[in-house]
Amino acid sequence: MEKFFHLKENGTTVSTEILAGLTTFFAMAYIIVVNPQILSQTGMPWGGVFLATIIAAIAGTLVMGLFANVPYAQAAGMGLNAFFTYTVCFGLGFTWQQTLCMVFLCGIINIIITVTKIRKMIIKSIPPMLQHAIGGGIGLFVAYVGMLNVDLITFTPDAETTAAVGATPGLATFDKPVLWVFLIGLVLAIAFTVLKVKGGLLLAIAITTVAGIPFGVTTMADSVSISETFSQLPQTFGAIFSAEGFPALFSDPAKLPLVIVTIFAFSMSDTFDTIGTFIGTGRRTGIFSEDDEKSLESGHGFSSKMDKALFADSIATSIGAICGTSNTTTYVESAAGIGAGGRTGLTSVVVAACFAVSAFLSPIISAVPSAATAGVLVIVGCMMASSLKEIDWSEISEAIPAFFAAVFMAFSYSISYGIAGGFITYCIVMSCKGKAKDVHPVIWTVAALFILDFVLQAVLV
Repeated sequence: MEKFFHLKENGTTVSTEILAGLTTFFAMAYIIVVNPQILSQTGMPWGGVFLATIIAAIAGTLVMGLFANVPYAQAAGMGLNAFFTYTVCFGLGFTWQQTLCMVFLCGIINIIITVTKIRKMIIKSIPPMLQHAIGGGIGLFVAYVGMLNVDLITFTPDAETTAAVGATPGLATFDKPVLWVFLIGLVLAIAFTVLKVKGGLLLAIAITTVAGIPFGVTTMADSVSISETFSQLPQTFGAIFSAEGFPALFSDPAKLPLVIVTIFAFSMSDTFDTIGTFIGTGRRTGIFSEDDEKSLESGHGFSSKMDKALFADSIATSIGAICGTSNTTTYVESAAGIGAGGRTGLTSVVVAACFAVSAFLSPIISAVPSAATAGVLVIVGCMMASSLKEIDWSEISEAIPAFFAAVFMAFSYSISYGIAGGFITYCIVMSCKGKAKDVHPVIWTVAALFILDFVLQAVLV
Protein backbone atom coordinates (compact mmCIF):
# COMPACT_ATOMS: atom_id res chain seq x y z
CA MET A 1 0.00 0.00 0.00
CA GLU A 2 2.88 2.35 0.83
CA LYS A 3 4.56 1.64 -2.52
CA PHE A 4 1.36 1.92 -4.53
CA PHE A 5 0.07 5.19 -3.06
CA HIS A 6 3.46 6.70 -2.07
CA LEU A 7 2.13 7.63 1.38
CA LYS A 8 5.43 8.75 2.94
CA GLU A 9 6.37 10.72 -0.13
CA ASN A 10 3.09 12.64 0.20
CA GLY A 11 3.47 13.10 3.95
CA THR A 12 0.50 11.01 5.03
CA THR A 13 -0.43 7.70 6.72
CA VAL A 14 -3.02 4.96 6.25
CA SER A 15 -5.09 6.14 9.23
CA THR A 16 -5.04 9.74 8.01
CA GLU A 17 -6.17 8.67 4.54
CA ILE A 18 -9.03 6.57 5.96
CA LEU A 19 -10.23 9.47 8.10
CA ALA A 20 -9.99 11.79 5.10
CA GLY A 21 -12.01 9.35 2.98
CA LEU A 22 -14.78 9.13 5.58
CA THR A 23 -14.81 12.93 5.90
CA THR A 24 -15.19 13.41 2.15
CA PHE A 25 -17.92 10.78 1.89
CA PHE A 26 -20.08 12.26 4.64
CA ALA A 27 -19.60 15.74 3.16
CA MET A 28 -20.96 14.65 -0.23
CA ALA A 29 -23.26 11.72 0.65
CA TYR A 30 -26.30 13.98 0.29
CA ILE A 31 -26.07 13.41 -3.50
CA ILE A 32 -27.25 9.81 -2.96
CA VAL A 33 -30.54 11.27 -1.71
CA VAL A 34 -30.82 14.35 -3.91
CA ASN A 35 -29.88 12.96 -7.33
CA PRO A 36 -32.62 10.29 -7.55
CA GLN A 37 -35.16 12.86 -6.35
CA ILE A 38 -34.25 15.26 -9.16
CA LEU A 39 -33.81 12.77 -12.03
CA SER A 40 -36.83 10.61 -11.15
CA GLN A 41 -39.04 13.60 -12.00
CA THR A 42 -38.27 12.88 -15.67
CA GLY A 43 -39.92 9.45 -15.41
CA MET A 44 -36.73 7.56 -14.60
CA PRO A 45 -37.21 4.84 -11.95
CA TRP A 46 -35.93 6.01 -8.54
CA GLY A 47 -34.13 2.75 -7.82
CA GLY A 48 -32.36 2.72 -11.16
CA VAL A 49 -31.07 6.27 -10.70
CA PHE A 50 -30.08 5.52 -7.09
CA LEU A 51 -27.88 2.59 -8.10
CA ALA A 52 -26.58 4.31 -11.24
CA THR A 53 -25.50 7.26 -9.09
CA ILE A 54 -23.61 4.93 -6.78
CA ILE A 55 -22.04 2.84 -9.57
CA ALA A 56 -20.80 5.93 -11.41
CA ALA A 57 -19.44 7.39 -8.16
CA ILE A 58 -17.60 4.16 -7.35
CA ALA A 59 -16.14 3.80 -10.85
CA GLY A 60 -15.00 7.41 -11.18
CA THR A 61 -13.63 7.64 -7.66
CA LEU A 62 -11.71 4.36 -7.97
CA VAL A 63 -10.11 5.45 -11.26
CA MET A 64 -9.27 8.76 -9.59
CA GLY A 65 -7.59 6.95 -6.70
CA LEU A 66 -5.93 4.01 -8.43
CA PHE A 67 -4.92 5.65 -11.73
CA ALA A 68 -4.33 9.31 -10.83
CA ASN A 69 -3.48 8.71 -7.13
CA VAL A 70 -5.19 11.90 -5.97
CA PRO A 71 -7.70 12.31 -3.08
CA TYR A 72 -10.73 13.39 -5.10
CA ALA A 73 -14.19 11.81 -5.13
CA GLN A 74 -16.77 11.87 -7.89
CA ALA A 75 -20.54 11.66 -8.12
CA ALA A 76 -23.42 13.09 -10.16
CA GLY A 77 -22.85 16.84 -10.33
CA MET A 78 -25.21 19.27 -8.67
CA GLY A 79 -26.47 21.79 -11.20
CA LEU A 80 -25.88 19.38 -14.06
CA ASN A 81 -28.57 17.05 -12.72
CA ALA A 82 -30.96 20.00 -12.47
CA PHE A 83 -30.01 21.05 -15.99
CA PHE A 84 -30.70 17.46 -17.12
CA THR A 85 -34.20 17.45 -15.63
CA TYR A 86 -35.59 20.97 -15.72
CA THR A 87 -33.92 22.37 -18.83
CA VAL A 88 -33.21 19.51 -21.23
CA CYS A 89 -36.15 17.21 -20.40
CA PHE A 90 -38.84 19.64 -19.24
CA GLY A 91 -37.76 22.77 -21.12
CA LEU A 92 -36.41 21.42 -24.41
CA GLY A 93 -38.69 18.38 -24.56
CA PHE A 94 -36.09 15.60 -24.82
CA THR A 95 -36.82 12.25 -23.17
CA TRP A 96 -34.58 11.06 -20.36
CA GLN A 97 -33.18 8.34 -22.64
CA GLN A 98 -32.18 10.96 -25.24
CA THR A 99 -30.67 13.18 -22.54
CA LEU A 100 -28.59 10.28 -21.23
CA CYS A 101 -27.27 9.86 -24.78
CA MET A 102 -26.11 13.48 -24.75
CA VAL A 103 -24.44 12.94 -21.37
CA PHE A 104 -22.66 9.87 -22.77
CA LEU A 105 -21.41 11.86 -25.77
CA CYS A 106 -20.31 14.59 -23.39
CA GLY A 107 -18.13 12.03 -21.60
CA ILE A 108 -16.65 10.81 -24.89
CA ILE A 109 -15.92 14.39 -25.95
CA ASN A 110 -14.25 15.11 -22.63
CA ILE A 111 -12.08 12.00 -23.02
CA ILE A 112 -10.96 13.24 -26.46
CA ILE A 113 -10.36 16.70 -25.02
CA THR A 114 -8.25 15.20 -22.26
CA VAL A 115 -5.94 13.11 -24.48
CA THR A 116 -5.42 15.74 -27.21
CA LYS A 117 -4.40 19.40 -27.41
CA ILE A 118 -8.01 20.42 -27.96
CA ARG A 119 -8.31 21.05 -24.23
CA LYS A 120 -5.59 23.71 -24.45
CA MET A 121 -7.57 25.63 -27.06
CA ILE A 122 -10.85 25.41 -25.13
CA ILE A 123 -9.35 26.29 -21.75
CA LYS A 124 -7.51 29.30 -23.14
CA SER A 125 -10.47 30.50 -25.23
CA ILE A 126 -12.81 31.29 -22.34
CA PRO A 127 -11.89 34.33 -20.22
CA PRO A 128 -11.36 33.60 -16.50
CA MET A 129 -14.23 35.91 -15.50
CA LEU A 130 -16.66 33.89 -17.61
CA GLN A 131 -15.36 30.66 -16.08
CA HIS A 132 -16.00 32.10 -12.61
CA ALA A 133 -19.41 33.41 -13.69
CA ILE A 134 -20.45 30.00 -15.01
CA GLY A 135 -19.46 28.32 -11.73
CA GLY A 136 -21.24 30.96 -9.65
CA GLY A 137 -24.29 30.93 -11.91
CA ILE A 138 -24.67 27.17 -11.46
CA GLY A 139 -24.73 27.87 -7.72
CA LEU A 140 -27.60 30.34 -8.13
CA PHE A 141 -29.40 27.80 -10.30
CA VAL A 142 -29.02 25.02 -7.71
CA ALA A 143 -30.29 27.28 -4.89
CA TYR A 144 -33.25 28.31 -7.03
CA VAL A 145 -34.11 24.66 -7.71
CA GLY A 146 -34.10 23.99 -3.97
CA MET A 147 -36.53 26.87 -3.36
CA LEU A 148 -38.87 25.79 -6.13
CA ASN A 149 -38.89 22.16 -4.97
CA VAL A 150 -40.83 23.21 -1.87
CA ASP A 151 -42.76 26.04 -3.56
CA LEU A 152 -40.96 28.69 -1.51
CA ILE A 153 -41.24 30.94 -4.56
CA THR A 154 -44.76 31.21 -5.95
CA PHE A 155 -46.02 32.46 -9.30
CA THR A 156 -49.50 33.93 -9.38
CA PRO A 157 -51.02 33.75 -12.90
CA ASP A 158 -52.46 36.83 -14.55
CA ALA A 159 -56.04 37.26 -13.31
CA GLU A 160 -57.42 37.75 -16.82
CA THR A 161 -55.50 35.23 -18.86
CA THR A 162 -54.56 32.73 -16.07
CA ALA A 163 -51.44 32.12 -18.16
CA ALA A 164 -48.00 31.42 -16.78
CA VAL A 165 -46.60 34.24 -18.91
CA GLY A 166 -46.91 37.43 -16.94
CA ALA A 167 -47.32 35.58 -13.63
CA THR A 168 -46.33 37.57 -10.58
CA PRO A 169 -43.51 36.00 -8.53
CA GLY A 170 -43.63 36.16 -4.76
CA LEU A 171 -42.74 34.50 -1.47
CA ALA A 172 -44.98 31.65 -0.29
CA THR A 173 -47.15 31.92 2.80
CA PHE A 174 -45.67 29.73 5.54
CA ASP A 175 -48.85 27.83 6.31
CA LYS A 176 -47.87 24.40 4.97
CA PRO A 177 -46.02 21.58 6.80
CA VAL A 178 -43.66 21.16 3.84
CA LEU A 179 -42.39 24.71 4.28
CA TRP A 180 -42.01 24.25 8.05
CA VAL A 181 -39.88 21.18 7.51
CA PHE A 182 -37.90 23.01 4.84
CA LEU A 183 -37.13 25.84 7.26
CA ILE A 184 -35.92 23.34 9.85
CA GLY A 185 -33.58 21.81 7.27
CA LEU A 186 -32.37 25.20 6.06
CA VAL A 187 -31.51 26.40 9.57
CA LEU A 188 -29.70 23.14 10.32
CA ALA A 189 -27.77 23.29 7.03
CA ILE A 190 -26.72 26.88 7.76
CA ALA A 191 -25.70 26.08 11.34
CA PHE A 192 -23.73 22.93 10.49
CA THR A 193 -21.97 24.62 7.58
CA VAL A 194 -20.99 27.70 9.58
CA LEU A 195 -19.82 25.53 12.50
CA LYS A 196 -17.95 23.27 10.03
CA VAL A 197 -19.56 20.10 11.35
CA LYS A 198 -18.15 17.06 9.55
CA GLY A 199 -20.83 15.55 7.33
CA GLY A 200 -23.05 18.51 8.28
CA LEU A 201 -25.16 18.54 5.12
CA LEU A 202 -25.92 14.82 5.37
CA LEU A 203 -26.68 15.25 9.07
CA ALA A 204 -29.05 18.12 8.27
CA ILE A 205 -30.93 15.90 5.82
CA ALA A 206 -31.17 13.07 8.37
CA ILE A 207 -32.46 15.25 11.23
CA THR A 208 -34.91 17.08 8.96
CA THR A 209 -36.24 13.77 7.65
CA VAL A 210 -36.98 12.64 11.21
CA ALA A 211 -38.50 16.04 12.04
CA GLY A 212 -40.86 15.63 9.08
CA ILE A 213 -42.51 12.50 10.56
CA PRO A 214 -44.92 14.27 12.98
CA PHE A 215 -45.85 16.73 10.22
CA GLY A 216 -46.77 13.90 7.86
CA VAL A 217 -44.11 15.05 5.38
CA THR A 218 -41.88 12.01 5.91
CA THR A 219 -43.54 8.67 5.29
CA MET A 220 -42.43 5.15 4.45
CA ALA A 221 -45.39 4.69 2.12
CA ASP A 222 -43.31 5.54 -0.94
CA SER A 223 -40.02 3.96 0.16
CA VAL A 224 -38.32 1.53 -2.22
CA SER A 225 -37.10 -1.85 -0.96
CA ILE A 226 -33.63 -3.20 -1.75
CA SER A 227 -35.03 -5.86 -4.09
CA GLU A 228 -37.18 -3.30 -5.90
CA THR A 229 -34.20 -0.97 -6.21
CA PHE A 230 -32.06 -3.59 -7.91
CA SER A 231 -34.95 -4.71 -10.11
CA GLN A 232 -35.26 -1.16 -11.50
CA LEU A 233 -31.61 -0.87 -12.62
CA PRO A 234 -32.22 -2.75 -15.92
CA GLN A 235 -34.71 0.00 -16.89
CA THR A 236 -31.94 2.61 -16.95
CA PHE A 237 -28.85 0.47 -17.62
CA GLY A 238 -28.07 0.57 -21.35
CA ALA A 239 -31.15 2.68 -22.11
CA ILE A 240 -29.05 4.89 -24.39
CA PHE A 241 -28.58 1.93 -26.75
CA SER A 242 -32.31 1.17 -26.97
CA ALA A 243 -34.68 2.49 -29.64
CA GLU A 244 -35.57 5.39 -27.31
CA GLY A 245 -31.88 6.33 -27.05
CA PHE A 246 -29.53 7.24 -29.90
CA PRO A 247 -31.95 6.35 -32.74
CA ALA A 248 -34.59 8.67 -31.27
CA LEU A 249 -32.10 11.44 -30.50
CA PHE A 250 -30.93 11.75 -34.10
CA SER A 251 -34.26 10.99 -35.76
CA ASP A 252 -35.13 14.68 -36.23
CA PRO A 253 -32.49 16.64 -38.23
CA ALA A 254 -34.14 19.93 -37.24
CA LYS A 255 -33.15 19.34 -33.63
CA LEU A 256 -29.48 18.65 -34.44
CA PRO A 257 -28.27 22.23 -33.71
CA LEU A 258 -30.07 22.12 -30.36
CA VAL A 259 -28.53 18.73 -29.57
CA ILE A 260 -25.03 20.01 -30.36
CA VAL A 261 -25.46 23.13 -28.22
CA THR A 262 -26.85 21.06 -25.33
CA ILE A 263 -23.96 18.58 -25.46
CA PHE A 264 -21.55 21.53 -25.50
CA ALA A 265 -23.28 23.02 -22.44
CA PHE A 266 -22.99 19.68 -20.59
CA SER A 267 -19.35 19.28 -21.60
CA MET A 268 -18.19 22.80 -20.80
CA SER A 269 -19.93 22.97 -17.42
CA ASP A 270 -18.50 19.59 -16.43
CA THR A 271 -14.98 20.40 -17.63
CA PHE A 272 -14.60 23.78 -15.96
CA ASP A 273 -16.30 22.69 -12.76
CA THR A 274 -13.72 19.90 -12.47
CA ILE A 275 -10.71 22.03 -13.44
CA GLY A 276 -11.82 24.70 -10.97
CA THR A 277 -12.00 22.13 -8.17
CA PHE A 278 -8.57 20.73 -9.01
CA ILE A 279 -6.83 24.09 -9.21
CA GLY A 280 -8.71 25.61 -6.28
CA THR A 281 -7.86 22.81 -3.84
CA GLY A 282 -4.85 21.13 -5.41
CA ARG A 283 -2.58 24.16 -5.79
CA ARG A 284 -2.92 25.26 -2.16
CA THR A 285 -2.23 21.79 -0.74
CA GLY A 286 0.49 20.78 -3.17
CA ILE A 287 -1.49 17.87 -4.66
CA PHE A 288 -1.12 19.54 -8.06
CA SER A 289 2.00 21.55 -8.76
CA GLU A 290 2.37 24.50 -11.13
CA ASP A 291 4.09 22.07 -13.50
CA ASP A 292 0.90 20.00 -13.55
CA GLU A 293 -1.12 23.05 -14.55
CA LYS A 294 1.37 24.04 -17.26
CA SER A 295 1.41 20.47 -18.55
CA LEU A 296 -2.38 20.52 -18.68
CA GLU A 297 -2.33 23.51 -21.03
CA SER A 298 0.67 22.64 -23.21
CA GLY A 299 1.09 18.88 -23.01
CA HIS A 300 -0.93 15.98 -24.40
CA GLY A 301 -1.87 12.50 -23.29
CA PHE A 302 -1.37 11.70 -19.60
CA SER A 303 1.65 13.89 -18.92
CA SER A 304 0.53 15.01 -15.46
CA LYS A 305 -1.58 13.95 -12.47
CA MET A 306 -4.19 16.48 -13.54
CA ASP A 307 -4.43 14.85 -16.99
CA LYS A 308 -5.08 11.50 -15.33
CA ALA A 309 -7.63 13.04 -12.96
CA LEU A 310 -9.50 14.69 -15.85
CA PHE A 311 -9.51 11.35 -17.66
CA ALA A 312 -11.06 9.69 -14.60
CA ASP A 313 -13.73 12.39 -14.54
CA SER A 314 -14.59 11.84 -18.22
CA ILE A 315 -14.69 8.06 -17.88
CA ALA A 316 -17.09 8.34 -14.95
CA THR A 317 -19.49 10.53 -16.95
CA SER A 318 -19.76 7.97 -19.76
CA ILE A 319 -20.13 5.06 -17.32
CA GLY A 320 -22.81 6.98 -15.43
CA ALA A 321 -24.76 7.65 -18.62
CA ILE A 322 -24.70 3.95 -19.53
CA CYS A 323 -25.97 3.05 -16.06
CA GLY A 324 -28.56 5.84 -15.94
CA THR A 325 -27.42 9.08 -14.30
CA SER A 326 -26.44 12.61 -15.27
CA ASN A 327 -22.88 13.96 -15.56
CA THR A 328 -20.48 12.62 -12.97
CA THR A 329 -18.02 15.27 -11.86
CA THR A 330 -15.30 15.84 -9.27
CA TYR A 331 -16.81 17.10 -6.04
CA VAL A 332 -15.62 20.30 -4.42
CA GLU A 333 -16.55 18.60 -1.13
CA SER A 334 -13.34 16.62 -1.66
CA ALA A 335 -11.75 19.66 -0.04
CA ALA A 336 -13.19 18.43 3.28
CA GLY A 337 -11.15 15.25 3.10
CA ILE A 338 -8.09 17.12 1.86
CA GLY A 339 -8.48 19.44 4.83
CA ALA A 340 -8.50 16.35 7.06
CA GLY A 341 -5.10 15.35 5.66
CA GLY A 342 -5.96 13.30 2.55
CA ARG A 343 -3.15 13.49 -0.02
CA THR A 344 -3.28 10.27 -2.09
CA GLY A 345 -5.64 7.99 -3.96
CA LEU A 346 -6.19 5.89 -0.84
CA THR A 347 -8.61 8.57 0.32
CA SER A 348 -10.60 8.05 -2.89
CA VAL A 349 -10.62 4.26 -2.46
CA VAL A 350 -12.15 4.69 1.02
CA VAL A 351 -14.84 6.98 -0.41
CA ALA A 352 -15.66 4.41 -3.10
CA ALA A 353 -16.03 1.70 -0.44
CA CYS A 354 -18.47 3.88 1.49
CA PHE A 355 -20.57 4.40 -1.64
CA ALA A 356 -20.69 0.62 -2.16
CA VAL A 357 -22.08 0.09 1.36
CA SER A 358 -24.72 2.79 0.84
CA ALA A 359 -26.26 0.79 -2.03
CA PHE A 360 -28.02 -1.39 0.57
CA LEU A 361 -29.71 1.51 2.37
CA SER A 362 -32.33 2.27 -0.29
CA PRO A 363 -35.42 1.68 1.94
CA ILE A 364 -34.31 4.48 4.26
CA ILE A 365 -32.91 6.84 1.64
CA SER A 366 -35.98 6.61 -0.62
CA ALA A 367 -38.19 7.83 2.26
CA VAL A 368 -36.34 11.14 2.51
CA PRO A 369 -38.74 13.94 1.40
CA SER A 370 -37.71 16.79 -0.91
CA ALA A 371 -38.39 19.18 1.97
CA ALA A 372 -35.44 17.61 3.79
CA THR A 373 -33.02 18.16 0.90
CA ALA A 374 -34.21 21.56 -0.36
CA GLY A 375 -32.39 23.48 2.37
CA VAL A 376 -29.17 21.65 1.55
CA LEU A 377 -29.58 22.56 -2.13
CA VAL A 378 -29.86 26.23 -1.17
CA ILE A 379 -26.67 26.11 0.93
CA VAL A 380 -24.76 24.09 -1.69
CA GLY A 381 -25.81 26.74 -4.22
CA CYS A 382 -24.57 29.43 -1.87
CA MET A 383 -21.16 27.75 -1.59
CA MET A 384 -20.91 27.27 -5.36
CA ALA A 385 -21.73 30.95 -5.90
CA SER A 386 -18.52 31.90 -4.07
CA SER A 387 -16.62 31.89 -7.37
CA LEU A 388 -18.40 35.14 -8.26
CA LYS A 389 -16.05 36.93 -5.88
CA GLU A 390 -13.20 36.37 -8.36
CA ILE A 391 -14.86 38.75 -10.85
CA ASP A 392 -13.87 42.43 -10.97
CA TRP A 393 -17.36 43.91 -10.73
CA SER A 394 -15.95 47.45 -10.81
CA GLU A 395 -14.86 46.88 -14.42
CA ILE A 396 -18.13 47.19 -16.36
CA SER A 397 -16.81 45.42 -19.47
CA GLU A 398 -16.08 42.40 -17.27
CA ALA A 399 -19.18 42.71 -15.11
CA ILE A 400 -21.75 42.72 -17.93
CA PRO A 401 -20.88 39.31 -19.49
CA ALA A 402 -20.39 37.81 -16.02
CA PHE A 403 -23.75 39.15 -14.84
CA PHE A 404 -25.65 37.79 -17.83
CA ALA A 405 -23.94 34.40 -17.59
CA ALA A 406 -24.64 33.98 -13.86
CA VAL A 407 -28.11 35.52 -13.55
CA PHE A 408 -29.53 34.04 -16.74
CA MET A 409 -28.83 30.55 -15.42
CA ALA A 410 -31.29 31.09 -12.59
CA PHE A 411 -33.80 33.34 -14.37
CA SER A 412 -34.00 31.18 -17.50
CA TYR A 413 -33.72 27.96 -15.45
CA SER A 414 -30.97 26.82 -17.79
CA ILE A 415 -27.20 26.52 -17.57
CA SER A 416 -26.86 26.56 -21.34
CA TYR A 417 -28.82 29.79 -21.72
CA GLY A 418 -26.69 31.34 -18.99
CA ILE A 419 -23.60 30.42 -20.99
CA ALA A 420 -25.30 31.86 -24.07
CA GLY A 421 -26.00 35.15 -22.32
CA GLY A 422 -22.40 35.38 -21.16
CA PHE A 423 -20.83 34.52 -24.52
CA ILE A 424 -23.08 36.76 -26.60
CA THR A 425 -22.72 39.81 -24.34
CA TYR A 426 -18.95 39.23 -24.13
CA CYS A 427 -18.76 39.40 -27.93
CA ILE A 428 -20.86 42.59 -27.89
CA VAL A 429 -18.74 44.25 -25.18
CA MET A 430 -15.45 43.38 -26.88
CA SER A 431 -16.78 44.63 -30.24
CA CYS A 432 -17.83 47.94 -28.65
CA LYS A 433 -14.31 48.31 -27.26
CA GLY A 434 -12.82 47.66 -30.70
CA LYS A 435 -11.31 44.39 -29.51
CA ALA A 436 -13.41 41.94 -31.51
CA LYS A 437 -10.22 40.34 -32.83
CA ASP A 438 -9.20 39.48 -29.27
CA VAL A 439 -12.24 37.23 -28.87
CA HIS A 440 -11.28 33.61 -29.49
CA PRO A 441 -12.92 31.97 -32.56
CA VAL A 442 -14.38 29.32 -30.24
CA ILE A 443 -16.36 32.01 -28.39
CA TRP A 444 -17.60 33.57 -31.63
CA THR A 445 -18.62 30.14 -32.99
CA VAL A 446 -20.53 29.14 -29.86
CA ALA A 447 -22.21 32.55 -29.61
CA ALA A 448 -23.32 32.22 -33.25
CA LEU A 449 -24.69 28.72 -32.54
CA PHE A 450 -26.69 30.05 -29.61
CA ILE A 451 -28.11 32.90 -31.69
CA LEU A 452 -29.01 30.41 -34.42
CA ASP A 453 -30.71 28.25 -31.80
CA PHE A 454 -32.77 31.23 -30.56
CA VAL A 455 -33.76 32.16 -34.11
CA LEU A 456 -34.78 28.59 -34.98
CA GLN A 457 -36.88 28.34 -31.82
CA ALA A 458 -38.60 31.64 -32.62
CA VAL A 459 -39.36 30.53 -36.18
CA LEU A 460 -40.36 26.94 -35.47
CA VAL A 461 -42.44 27.47 -32.31
